[in-house]
Amino acid sequence: MKPENIFLVQSVDLKKEVFDVLIDDPRVTIERIVSKGHRSPENGWYDQEKNEWVMVLRGKAELTFFDQTIMCLGAGDYVHIPPHTKHRVSWTDPDLETLWLAVHY
Repeated sequence: MKPENIFLVQSVDLKKEVFDVLIDDPRVTIERIVSKGHRSPENGWYDQEKNEWVMVLRGKAELTFFDQTIMCLGAGDYVHIPPHTKHRVSWTDPDLETLWLAVHY
């Protein structure tokens, strides 16, 4: 067991979003996501079985919900997304990394 730092992101090629699973348990999954200009496919909606709590730790992003509600998130902003609430990532900052913390339970 050793401490780790959520903000320490190894220099990676961000052609694709980076998903790091920090905790994976039958009851809860915690992941760190690194985005830079990434977004969901135009017709790609997340429709998850579990609750999701997501926080932007650094950067900026925009979520769009199936009812066309748009939510802008910046550093420190978080949202709880109930199961089967269709949503997508419609924008992340193309110039700076956006660092997310997502908890699925």
